[in-house]
Amino acid sequence: MLKFLALLTLLASSAVHAQTPLQTDLPLKYLEQANPESRHQPLVIFLHGFGSNEEDLFDIKDELPESYNYLSVRAPMVMEEGSYKWFRQKGNGAYDGETDDLKSSGKVLLDFVAQAAKKYHTEPNKVFLVGFSQGAIMSYEVALRHPAAVGGIAALSGRILPVLQSELKPDEKRQKLAIFIGHGTADKRLPYIDGTDADSLLQSLSLKPEFHAYPGVGHSISATEMQDLSAWLQRLNS
Repeated sequence: MLKFLALLTLLASSAVHAQTPLQTDLPLKYLEQANPESRHQPLVIFLHGFGSNEEDLFDIKDELPESYNYLSVRAPMVMEEGSYKWFRQKGNGAYDGETDDLKSSGKVLLDFVAQAAKKYHTEPNKVFLVGFSQGAIMSYEVALRHPAAVGGIAALSGRILPVLQSELKPDEKRQKLAIFIGHGTADKRLPYIDGTDADSLLQSLSLKPEFHAYPGVGHSISATEMQDLSAWLQRLNS
């Protein structure tokens, strides 16, 4: 499971999660720190990585803008108790995903985003996906295929899968997407070049991603990355 650097202790984290009920009224199960009565507030949706669950990214809300609404979703494919994934990996080479899994998870996530925006009374352009690893891959899948569904994404330690790369063509609708890319230079699971390749591809499609490299950081999220992500989210609502 993802280990955050200097954010919260495990005991404090467990106590918070014990007090946060799992929500089941939308297409994916999720945790919330949100006010259903608020209007037009940014809605940030966390997407965890392979083998993890909705609790993994939930705590980083405490490092992000206080007035926003936050949801952390559980991926739809069960591995074992407390362990979930968005898609099966295929092949033994570069990280890739099974096409059927990507389509089915992408559809349910798209439905979740639309219903969540309605529930929390906000506009699609104020919905932001924040994904780590497989969650970052799913953020790309949903936002780049359905750019009207969200205002932007933060892809942390992720990549754009080959099948999506091959299908992307210039599209004016995508140019409004706000994109944050963060990647550790020492990442061995999804190498740093996955982040730089995504940045280059998006620029070739006339998007303007905000790219951040984190020297010496592996497949994890650093405190510095949280600061950069928080500043990015603040700017989107200024």
